[in-house]
Amino acid sequence: MIEEESIPQEPVQEESEQAQPEVMFVDAPPAAASQPKWRMWIAAGGCAVLFCAAVFVGTLIFAGPKIVQQFIPENIKTAEMAPHVETQMNAMGDPNAPVHIIEYGDFQCPYCLKFWEETEPQLINEYVNTGKVYFEYRTYAFLGPESISAAEGAYCAGDQNKFWEYHDTLFSNWTGENVGDFTNEKLIKYAKALNLNMTDFTACLKSEKHKATVELDMLNAQKDGVTATPTLIINGFKVEGAQPFDKLKEIIEHVLNGNIDTQDL
Repeated sequence: MIEEESIPQEPVQEESEQAQPEVMFVDAPPAAASQPKWRMWIAAGGCAVLFCAAVFVGTLIFAGPKIVQQFIPENIKTAEMAPHVETQMNAMGDPNAPVHIIEYGDFQCPYCLKFWEETEPQLINEYVNTGKVYFEYRTYAFLGPESISAAEGAYCAGDQNKFWEYHDTLFSNWTGENVGDFTNEKLIKYAKALNLNMTDFTACLKSEKHKATVELDMLNAQKDGVTATPTLIINGFKVEGAQPFDKLKEIIEHVLNGNIDTQDL
């Protein structure tokens, strides 16, 4: 198109054969001038290819794991519950036991996980199952949105008498704070792994049925002076931190022996 527009055709036809070199001279500059435009288009195309490649690589980096996970079955962990006496959804043991322990915990708290793994099984075996301790778990969901969702999910499972099984499943599948372990999608999968009635559980979770229960736990925690997790309230006395079982046993025995002055513990 550029060559056709720049070459005057009629003068070429009227002039003699000696004028032909001038015609060739006129042809040369447009041809030479067109080369940079072709190079420009090639360069632009190369930049477009590089841009598309960068977008593709970026997509793989940020979305790739999610895409891959769609084709890899999730490994949902369910813990084996130690035998225990359950009296209500979030409590176990004899309500008339001489020692009442309330644990305020957050399912995303790494120290709560430590307490659950190392201390709680021995507490249940030695004191709850023997009628000496009434053990109650209350949620103190302060580490983010997933803490609240997990707490509500646990109470939804409690509606089907599976609070403690769900409690253990949450801790078994914890990998970090607010990293997606306790999204509604994951909470529903945990419920399915425990063979809960999925229609009831899903409706409970999505309707936020136990939102008020979780909020009440928070209010009670504030009244009890809770500022960290885990915090244990043992017959009204506050004990903070993931206490090792030996230390907790010392405190329980201290209370069982009638010495309620726990300031030196």
